[in-house]
Amino acid sequence: MTTRLLPVRRLLVRGPSMAPALSDGDTVLCRFGAAPRPGEVVLVRWAGRPGQLSVKRAVRAVEGGWWVLGDNTFGSTDSALLGPAEVLGVVRWRLWPRPGRVRRKD
Repeated sequence: MTTRLLPVRRLLVRGPSMAPALSDGDTVLCRFGAAPRPGEVVLVRWAGRPGQLSVKRAVRAVEGGWWVLGDNTFGSTDSALLGPAEVLGVVRWRLWPRPGRVRRKD
């Protein structure tokens, strides 16, 4: 059996869209190429905004990508406005300011 290591990258969260799970200024680890599951926090981009990366919560797989939403419904630009997103990776850990696992929401 072979173990495939997926690339991991440190990211800085900007904006209030994932509050209270993540806050502006949090540093997280994202595992690129990991298969998302509903309820997980993911790094995405939209076809209409290819230069913008966003951290959102995966809701469900849909035709054309994933339907994703921010935890803060009053401060999030997400699939409700932009449609399905391409998931680039899954956010697994917060490094700073409160280190720990980023929990899946059922």
